Amino acid sequence: MTSETQASAADSRHERQVLTGIVTSAKMEKTIVVEVQRLVKHPKYRRVVRISKKFYAHDERRQAKPGDTVRIVASRPLSKLKRWRLKEVLTQNASAE
Repeated sequence: MTSETQASAADSRHERQVLTGIVTSAKMEKTIVVEVQRLVKHPKYRRVVRISKKFYAHDERRQAKPGDTVRIVASRPLSKLKRWRLKEVLTQNASAE
């Protein structure tokens, strides 16, 4: 492959999905639970509703603590429930220390 075809192949790949949420649990080995909230318009009542969903993410260095705001990125399946990796810790919870 030439460098031109490598560059075009890299451009054609999709960006990984990135979510931002709050760590609710960090009690497992190298695994955190991240709660992501989003606003959705209710299909029948047309009101904006806050929906939250939990994601299990891999935290190799165990750097995220409960209450931290983190960014997670989609990855290949790592276990039965884990399909996300910790990308970065955005803000740390001061009361946890």
